[in-house]
Amino acid sequence: MKKHPDNIFSENIVYSLDTKKQTEYDNLLWESVLLLQVSGQMIFETSSEKITAHPGEIYLVRKHQFIKTTKTPINNEEYKAVLFILKEDVLRKYALERNLNVREKYKDKANLRLAESPYIKSFFNSLKPYLQDPKNIQDPLNILKVKEAVELLMRLNFDLTGFLFDFSEPHKADLDSFMRQNFKFNVSIEKFALLTGRSLASFKRDFKKTFNLPPRQWLQHRRLAAAHFEIEKNRKKPSAIYLELGFESLSHFHFAFKKQFGYTPKDIINQHKTK
Repeated sequence: MKKHPDNIFSENIVYSLDTKKQTEYDNLLWESVLLLQVSGQMIFETSSEKITAHPGEIYLVRKHQFIKTTKTPINNEEYKAVLFILKEDVLRKYALERNLNVREKYKDKANLRLAESPYIKSFFNSLKPYLQDPKNIQDPLNILKVKEAVELLMRLNFDLTGFLFDFSEPHKADLDSFMRQNFKFNVSIEKFALLTGRSLASFKRDFKKTFNLPPRQWLQHRRLAAAHFEIEKNRKKPSAIYLELGFESLSHFHFAFKKQFGYTPKDIINQHKTK
């Protein structure tokens, strides 16, 4: 399965995901996303939940999350999803214009399936001309489209105020708890630092104090330990888990596994067969 870069949403406000093959990627969502599943199936997993999006479903996905996404075409149809990025600079301007003041940090569900709405569907239909070249949506049009999306979402559910207009930065997270929840995500060390509310230097320093290992070494050991458990206890095949556990290739996974444990996944599988 092809791995996608973890910064695909950095420039555009609308992004179309199309493929005829199953693909998987890990990402850091630094801004909230409005997602329409058009065809095929998307499974997206965060540190707190795993969701399967089916055709016609629309989700509002919270910023400041790692997300592992698997896209699967179904019934010989091309997979397609449309994502609209709710740019925070526009949200800030909107909040000022409307005199919205959200004082408490949002603590409710991070990923919301939205109720069916002809207005939201019409909004996604209005984006179709831009999907071939999303960068065509420039100021002031991109500002107007983000504001339009916010107006429609607020009409659908005014309780989304806290979701949309919480501009607080990630707090300084407890490293032990955070890393054990998020070690499976194959993103850069810099992005781990961002979501724990630390500079890169501070993250590395605190990490060494917490785990007595540098981040990359700890991540590999932790991922391999999880892989060993899945193969030995749950009898999973390496090909079924290596991407899920943050490895970029099956060959690298096999090499690292043999180096850490002194035997291969196949040795464990052969032990199962002799029992």
